[in-house]
Amino acid sequence: MTLKNRGALSNPESRFEIKTHEIYDDGWQSINEDDEPLPALETILYPERAKSIITRNDSPDLGFEQSINPYRGCEHGCIYCYARPAHSYVNLSPGIDFETKIFYKENPATLLEKELSKPKYICKTIMIGANTDPYQPAENKLKVTRSILEVLHRYNHPVAIISKNSLIERDIDLLADMAKKRLVSVAISITTLDINLKRTLEPRTSTPKARLRVIRQLRDAGIPVRVMAAPMIPMINDKELEKILEQAAEAGAKQASYVLIRLPHEVKDLFKEWLHTHYPDRADHVMSLIKQMRGGKEYDATFGKRMRGEGQFAELIAMRFKIACRRFQLNITPSKGLDTEQFRPPSPQNQMDLWGWGQA
Repeated sequence: MTLKNRGALSNPESRFEIKTHEIYDDGWQSINEDDEPLPALETILYPERAKSIITRNDSPDLGFEQSINPYRGCEHGCIYCYARPAHSYVNLSPGIDFETKIFYKENPATLLEKELSKPKYICKTIMIGANTDPYQPAENKLKVTRSILEVLHRYNHPVAIISKNSLIERDIDLLADMAKKRLVSVAISITTLDINLKRTLEPRTSTPKARLRVIRQLRDAGIPVRVMAAPMIPMINDKELEKILEQAAEAGAKQASYVLIRLPHEVKDLFKEWLHTHYPDRADHVMSLIKQMRGGKEYDATFGKRMRGEGQFAELIAMRFKIACRRFQLNITPSKGLDTEQFRPPSPQNQMDLWGWGQA
């Protein structure tokens, strides 16, 4: 069974759940198979009143030290998403719950101004979209990401963005102005150019054509843009690597990167369920190749390996990527770092106005 516009096929308990349940077929479905299908699952949005908004990390694999996640959970429904296990921390399933129960920062601009104004704050590029997509469908209504960008723009704070949704075009006005000051870079993720594969692999993302259009529009607006061919999945989309890089380069991308599929915690079982449903003829072979890239395991979180893997297949992907980048003139010159020197923290008057103290 598949659910319309959803990536996960089930809603398993989180790894922290004490109680478990088993699916039992009582025959009712077969008796009533002529009944109308169940309605599509709705998305429920939950406000999240956080005390802080900037997350910090010291991972040598990530390339950034600060990030903001406007949302927890993601409507895009990418079956391979490594962020799914985070829903376990709020006692929800990394499966369907992750795609249908979305938490959003309720007071992002206030929180961000407060953190930027701290005397000990050190300006470093903030990454938006490292966990879940900041331009997922809920953003069209809530504008959480937009409000964060407005604050960063106001104080000349550098930001890097990752997305696979064309909604980012809405914010080109802000991004283009920041680009003039070397304060922004954008990465557009393209997993496949096959619309049929996209529909099951990442059902609520923008189409491949729309993402290529976004790259072109960002380029035309003077905004530095890279393509991320991610994740690469053996026997599913790895054959498209060169074509993705070629079309992204034609659209205007100057930088490129790739990541191999990662299957932490509950994602392993969700992905295997997806494989056996959509590709039963090759499911075991795909998992065998993934294990070969992970030292015999389904996932290896070791720094230096979790993004690139190991073994012959991983080395082949790395070689193909390097040759393709050279062929399509990608990564020819190193990308320039973003400028942290222009940052001007909120003034005391800004803070008084923010909390309503500066009003007569």
